[in-house]
Amino acid sequence: MNAEPVDETPETGAAQGDGSTSDDAEAENAETAQATAAPIPLVPEGAVWDSFHGQLNAQKYSPLTQITAENVGELEKVWEVHTGDVSDGSGDLPATVWSATPVFANDTLYIGTPFYRILALDPATGEERWSFDTQSTLEALTQPALKNRGVAYWQADDPAEGEACQKIVYIGTMDARLFAVDADSGAPCEEFGDVGALDVNQWNDTNDRWPLSLLQPPTVVGDHLILGWAGKDWAFEQAPPGTVFSLDARTGELEWTFETLPEDMREQSGTANVWTHMSADEELGLVYMPVSSPSPNYWGGNRTEEAPIATSTAAVDIETGELAWARQWVHHDIWDYDINSAPTLMDITVDGEEIPALVQATKQGFLFVVNRETGEDVWPIEERPVPGGDGSVEGEVYAETQPFPTKPEPLLDQSEKPEVWWLADAMSFGECSRLWDDLWYEGMYTPPTTQGSGVLTYPDSSGGVQWGGVAFDPENQVAIVNTSHIVQYIKLWAREDYEEANSGSGNESGFSPQEGAPYGMQLEVALNSFGMPCWEPPFGELVAIDMTTGDITWRRPVGASQKYGFFMPESWGSPTIGGPAVTAGGVIFIGASMDAKLRAYSMQTGEELWEDQAQAPSVSNPAIYEYEGREYVAFVAGGNSILKDQVGDQIAVYALPE
Repeated sequence: MNAEPVDETPETGAAQGDGSTSDDAEAENAETAQATAAPIPLVPEGAVWDSFHGQLNAQKYSPLTQITAENVGELEKVWEVHTGDVSDGSGDLPATVWSATPVFANDTLYIGTPFYRILALDPATGEERWSFDTQSTLEALTQPALKNRGVAYWQADDPAEGEACQKIVYIGTMDARLFAVDADSGAPCEEFGDVGALDVNQWNDTNDRWPLSLLQPPTVVGDHLILGWAGKDWAFEQAPPGTVFSLDARTGELEWTFETLPEDMREQSGTANVWTHMSADEELGLVYMPVSSPSPNYWGGNRTEEAPIATSTAAVDIETGELAWARQWVHHDIWDYDINSAPTLMDITVDGEEIPALVQATKQGFLFVVNRETGEDVWPIEERPVPGGDGSVEGEVYAETQPFPTKPEPLLDQSEKPEVWWLADAMSFGECSRLWDDLWYEGMYTPPTTQGSGVLTYPDSSGGVQWGGVAFDPENQVAIVNTSHIVQYIKLWAREDYEEANSGSGNESGFSPQEGAPYGMQLEVALNSFGMPCWEPPFGELVAIDMTTGDITWRRPVGASQKYGFFMPESWGSPTIGGPAVTAGGVIFIGASMDAKLRAYSMQTGEELWEDQAQAPSVSNPAIYEYEGREYVAFVAGGNSILKDQVGDQIAVYALPE
């Protein structure tokens, strides 16, 4: 690992993965040799960024004002680190997908890597304080790549001086182990699990098709670790059912479980898991779970009974695991429209009334706004009729209606088939028009079919909004969200025809078996033979919403698409993965785009104010923190093959000139 400040390179004294610190001291433990470091004082309240979304409310908001819309153009890179934990898939290791949010707590920047290591770095220089290696098997057991979305941090209310593990950093692995290490030294917490490692797969007792992969760090609420898991998309009819676990933060002892599927559905179906982060309101005593769809994703004949928690936001009592309320956003989900981001909690003033609200962004490009105490609508959410099937899929039962928010308006128009992009169509001699003519579309809830080329799906399975979710400025009550505009098409293949048709799969595209179901599936991005999108740009936008009225105040293309090494015009925008962070200085920070650039925008107008080139797309949320009186913005540039085949191992940190 190399830490590279602008003016000088500090001597880290640590080769990548060797478990050393800057002073080369080593501590013996049962898992791996780690280093000790002096205890570090806590930072002032308001200057931390101690969870995946910055705060438990998932606002991704910093109250810092040193960097403003007026001076952000002067931002400069003050240090960068290359972890060495990266693979493009060409060698012995699978490719890496790195979506970690840097966590700033305990006066330290903590990072999890896709090789399942923890790095503790000096926030001002990037110098390594300690590292911890889980020594996990680097195999793509449930995913197409090695994935990591970072670490979680906990500390005791009143840390006992001189005692280890009063402050803990956690990292999960793809093989379902959760590690807990002392935040000051990197030494395993011996009272947690088995000498610092907990085997979560011990609770995988129904349809054990894969390990319960811990790619997303746990959500830390008080002394509880609220833990979901990830699995394989589109692979099986029967799969592990979507249990959420609450663990004791000190010991890893199981406190309660929450089941998302009805008991009689768990063995015949599965998933409806929580694979992304959660948010929480500690005063209300509720944790808010974004729940995914049941298995198999594109055929539901095995799960025709009601499953009200699937594809929902579920509010659950933090202490008991009991359900307080739930709102289902897709009935009988056969489109893989997982709820894929933590709902953002916000207090808003609507028609003079102060409302404790929750905003749930969805893959469909909807923003559902409800009262987070009760789950009741803030603005009306209407049940509207949606298409039924065409008779080609046996055993399926279709929902007659789906919920639609009346405010805010959809982030992208799903009511009509997207227009064919004249340029892509002309370049391919009408290939796009012919594809469009062969695809059925009656809105985004057009059900899968076996006929023709299938059905057009817009938005696509990777989501109009991804796991970055909605950022919120509480002072001005403005929400910021990035959205992708991607068209795919889905076709079901009868089991007897599937093997002959199967020509392989990629990340979020291609053929998948849905083994056990009567239909395999094929999902493709709607591109012409030259790789050009067949639908009109922009391909991604950044959107601002006034949450007192529910009105969109501005929207603009975000990022630039890239093909064959060439940047496309920024007016076309880019699909995005990762989310924004916002500040009291009136600035939006975001990476997320295909062109691997990092950008700052004006909260007020959406004007682009600053940019810098990163090693790979920054498919994560930035972190904003203050250390020794200076404000910093940290990005992880790791890449994701859904956007393009470019990987990185870069942590890039920026500040104003001193």
